Amino acid sequence: MRGYWNDPELTERAFTTDGWLVSGDLGHLDDDGNLVLVGRLGDMYIRGGYNVYPLEVENVLSEHPGVVAAAVIGVPAAAIGEIGVAYVVPATLTPPTLAELRAWTIERLADYKAPDRLVILHALPLTPMGKVDKSALTRGGWAES
Repeated sequence: MRGYWNDPELTERAFTTDGWLVSGDLGHLDDDGNLVLVGRLGDMYIRGGYNVYPLEVENVLSEHPGVVAAAVIGVPAAAIGEIGVAYVVPATLTPPTLAELRAWTIERLADYKAPDRLVILHALPLTPMGKVDKSALTRGGWAES
């Protein structure tokens, strides 16, 4: 990327002083030296002092046999800072329960990463590019189905 079209200020903010692009992607190198992406800086939330990367939780929830798709966002919560809300599209007419999905997540990740709330949807809102529209979820208006 050389910059944003006709926007020098945005271009300047997008690069470090030594020319590296600041993408907002978060990741780490695994034991084999492979880059593992864990999410985006803007998606991360802090639950009780711990960083939670929604992509990591979404991947685990999506492995559940009763889940077709999942999106997780952090929402403000008294005392603890933020909590995770999982928006889930169920695979069957009987959707998984919050307790079931929490147990599934805790078996695979740290317990503080398990969602605290569950909203069942027929479909996740998508951007024109076909990605989950997390800003739409954050704005609300997505009633439980």
